[in-house]
Amino acid sequence: MAAKAEKKEGFLETVKTIVYALLLAAVIRTLFFQPFWIPSGSMKDTLLIGDFLFVNKMAYGYSRHSCPFSICPFSGRILGSEPELGDVVVFKHPRDNTDYIKRLIGLPGDRIQVQDGRLIINGELVPQEPLPPFVEEMAAQGPMKNLPRCTNAPVGMGGTCEKERFRETLPNGVAHNVLNIETGFADNTGVFVVPEGQYFFMGDNRDNSQDSRFPRSVGGVGFVPFENLIGRADRVVFSSAGASMLYFWTWRSDRFFKAID
Repeated sequence: MAAKAEKKEGFLETVKTIVYALLLAAVIRTLFFQPFWIPSGSMKDTLLIGDFLFVNKMAYGYSRHSCPFSICPFSGRILGSEPELGDVVVFKHPRDNTDYIKRLIGLPGDRIQVQDGRLIINGELVPQEPLPPFVEEMAAQGPMKNLPRCTNAPVGMGGTCEKERFRETLPNGVAHNVLNIETGFADNTGVFVVPEGQYFFMGDNRDNSQDSRFPRSVGGVGFVPFENLIGRADRVVFSSAGASMLYFWTWRSDRFFKAID
């Protein structure tokens, strides 16, 4: 009987340990850091398909979207801190609550425009410095097996896919890389005036990003309310070039704990 009681007690202790671990993980995910895996190429070359990172949820405070499935029982934002121009931010899409990651380009009151592929903020052309092209293999990427788009298209499978690359410096001094593939619809826009309490986001891979340049009616993001911001992406933890992060032989060793510009 004693052995049976000890076995039952040991089982209960194991269950309690698992429950405590799950509760701790839920608290950490809700209050501090949320894992995020990059599924698309909209933020190349800053973020690559297969990058794995933790989002700093303390950066901007907390809203209902800070909890899984947006179930935090309050409205507005508590312990809020304003994001800065150039931050790479994970946010909830205002229409379908999908997690997106883009770069913050426009603050409330800013006037944003794109002309001939160049960003204009409050009437001033944002400076760009040309860099060597971004080069990658023409091959299926990530679990969705997306093929990259290339400036030098057409490119056969296994060939070298190139994109024009520039170093862009925002008005507050934040510098980051942007890519150009072709002249498209979003390379020439009207002036967007960012409303109070909302923000304007763009992908660094400018011709491969559904972002605030596009209205939600055509699959874009539009302006994003402050409440929808989840947190700031500061550093890549590791990166997998394969279809799964578990394929350790495809991990990119040069991206371990890489800071995000």
